[in-house]
Amino acid sequence: MKTLKELEEIRQRTLESVNLRKDRTGTRVVVGMGTCGISAGARPVLLAFVEEIRKRNLQHVTVTQTGCVGVCRYEPLVEVYTPDNEKVTYVNMTPEKVKRVVTEHLVNGQIVRDFTIGVVEKKD
Repeated sequence: MKTLKELEEIRQRTLESVNLRKDRTGTRVVVGMGTCGISAGARPVLLAFVEEIRKRNLQHVTVTQTGCVGVCRYEPLVEVYTPDNEKVTYVNMTPEKVKRVVTEHLVNGQIVRDFTIGVVEKKD
């Protein structure tokens, strides 16, 4: 059994982790992990995002997962939410495409239009 101090430390780390996921000030990458997404290869895509973001030490980016996004024929789907912009949905993602999305979109702010569907940008 853990001591009360150890349990409190675990609780604090868990709460901090949950709060990071709730933070909407940075960029969020959301991978559709419904049954259709998983069968289309979403798990390797999710892992590739986590690894590429870790390698680049991108502190302002969080990677999460969701259930079915609703457009199964385009799976694996990835939605990118950046502050003050509309979401961008990337379709038919592969681990190989992840590096380009991270480099061009997450680092340089340029949407990779070749991989998108329904891109809508805010007008000034």
